[in-house]
Amino acid sequence: MALQKCKITKYTYGKPFFTDAVTEKIAQGEGAPAYVTEIENGFTYQMGDSDVVYGLGENVRGINKRGWHYISNNTDDPNHREDKVSLYGTHNFIIVDGKERFGLFIDYPGKLSFDIGYTERNTLTITAEEMDLDLYILEGESLNDIVKGLRQMIGRSYIAPKWAFGYGQSRWSYMTADEVREVVKKHRENHIPLDSVYLDIDYMERYKDFTINKETFPDFADFVQEMKEENIHLVPIIDAGVKIEEGYDVYEEGVEKGYFCKEADGSYFTGAVWPGLVHFPDMLNPDARKWFGHKYKILMDQGIDGFWNDMNEPAIFYSAKRIKKAMETAKAVDSDNMDMVHFDEFREIVSTLSNNPEDYKSFYHNVDGKGTMVCHDKVHNLFGYNMTRAAGETFEELEPEKRVLMYSRSSYPGMHRYGGIWQGDNLSWWSHLKLNMSMMPSLNMIGFLYTGADLGGFGADTTEDLMLRWLEFGIFTPLMRNHSALGTRRQEAYQFGAMEAMKKIIGLRYGLLPYIYSEYMKSALRGEMYMKPLGFDYENDAFAAKVEDQLLLGDSIMVAPVYEQNAEGRYVYLPETMKMVKFRSLTERTEEILPAGHHYVPIALDEVVIFIRPNHILPLSKGGENVADTDFTDLELLGYVTEEASYEWYDDDGYGRDYENPANYTTFTVKADKTVEVKGQKKLKVQVNL
Repeated sequence: MALQKCKITKYTYGKPFFTDAVTEKIAQGEGAPAYVTEIENGFTYQMGDSDVVYGLGENVRGINKRGWHYISNNTDDPNHREDKVSLYGTHNFIIVDGKERFGLFIDYPGKLSFDIGYTERNTLTITAEEMDLDLYILEGESLNDIVKGLRQMIGRSYIAPKWAFGYGQSRWSYMTADEVREVVKKHRENHIPLDSVYLDIDYMERYKDFTINKETFPDFADFVQEMKEENIHLVPIIDAGVKIEEGYDVYEEGVEKGYFCKEADGSYFTGAVWPGLVHFPDMLNPDARKWFGHKYKILMDQGIDGFWNDMNEPAIFYSAKRIKKAMETAKAVDSDNMDMVHFDEFREIVSTLSNNPEDYKSFYHNVDGKGTMVCHDKVHNLFGYNMTRAAGETFEELEPEKRVLMYSRSSYPGMHRYGGIWQGDNLSWWSHLKLNMSMMPSLNMIGFLYTGADLGGFGADTTEDLMLRWLEFGIFTPLMRNHSALGTRRQEAYQFGAMEAMKKIIGLRYGLLPYIYSEYMKSALRGEMYMKPLGFDYENDAFAAKVEDQLLLGDSIMVAPVYEQNAEGRYVYLPETMKMVKFRSLTERTEEILPAGHHYVPIALDEVVIFIRPNHILPLSKGGENVADTDFTDLELLGYVTEEASYEWYDDDGYGRDYENPANYTTFTVKADKTVEVKGQKKLKVQVNL
């Protein structure tokens, strides 16, 4: 594939580990560009006072990453506070936009630090634990060109089945099949749209991967089919650790074939997660990866067509050797009257059990299946990527004509070709709604398009107003899932007094699906962003680059959600004249033309507001209670047309992989007098509303 409008040069240092993140052959350079200075174990760059730094995918803080430091080190940490430096994914890509404009991707699976004006305000410093890496410098005329160059270099983004763009309901955990039936019944009898229900760890037999608790989920294949007859897809979770248990076939096969990660002495590394003691499949061993991936077939044979991978940083509650040492130390200070010194010692023992760096340094991967051993901490950030790759490659082998839903918690570039991600164990905090907004474009840059956060928040107790406001943003994210933790307030839409308002907002998602799906597919197939900051399209508008709480969604619209409690509206900046559309439901809406500039926009608690760009079109359906019932052939073209507008609409069957078929494209051309021309092979009913 030709890399157009973006010059990419590769610089190799030391002996990099081959991650498979980059799929294109890139020209090798000698010595980094003059504006990037090589230092010991890294690079530095002097930023201008107003330079903006985009990127780093899934991370805390805003879209502009200046003023903080970040460490690429996949970490199981649900406390997404502003002081965090690592979350679940590693996405080593930034764009510097200012006195110089360039992108920088570092293909390095170990720990990598980004100091972006934290130590010194105008100094960007990147350091690796070991200087064995590939540095890619991307130079383009525009921000969009740089992103497109990267995306072409790392390969096409994962494409989910169309049903996975519907609304999903989840909780840790729905404990029985009857509880799932009740959730579905409540949605259906209240006419709240729903396409999927997620099964967390309690569907398993004692938390063992690829098993079913036959007491709580009897006749599982029949249950899956029963749900499909309701147009509901069940999506089970798969964890990274395999329970150590005699008679458990996955464990016994893994031991027999040597497919688990090992200690230096050749014994299997033993950690602990939900099932207790586990071994970790060696996801970097191609043979082990294929073996583990084929285990998904156990559930696919029972009708499952979607999965989510979890705990794959990998999370370690404790290791067998560390808990043993902790117990011995605890006995040594055993007392019900500890002084502060001994209490601190005891607390230190407990607090350092989980995800201890020393554990990650103690086990190894057979990276080629032929005995080439690499210590896990050198390639730590690749584990979740390769777990999802194991599944994705299996799906392509076993179901070459069918899309299977797959997304993961942990990730690295390259994994974006096999699945999406959800944005981890967030909290029911207003700041995490804002964080959801900030993460979307940063993840899109690095190829993760199928993504979204747990709507309403996973941990802590949500509130009715937070749930409403989060849904008002969540209807625009490709992954739209309501998920909450054990012990928290139930947050299904029917649990609230504002159920009718929530139902209308969720229903609006199905009206927007023709646009959302089209923009997603075009972004995936063309290596573009589905959501992006204003500064990417309005590069000559200095103020647009400073706006962090409004996003361009696809070709036609801008969204500006409310993300503060008790707010009855918000300030919005319009880079140009736009049409504001306020929805209370798919059919209840008002429209107003607003001039370019700053506006205070009242937004009621049950309203969704979008802004249509001039001479652009938004195709809408009449909605439905699931994707299968949503008619994509009967469309309303809602637009802001002063002269003429054209919209290239993409739609396919939503299940197969015939992505490049010209029949998938239809072009609508609308003039100010409401006349419309339709070019394409689909038989459509079209109504124009300007």
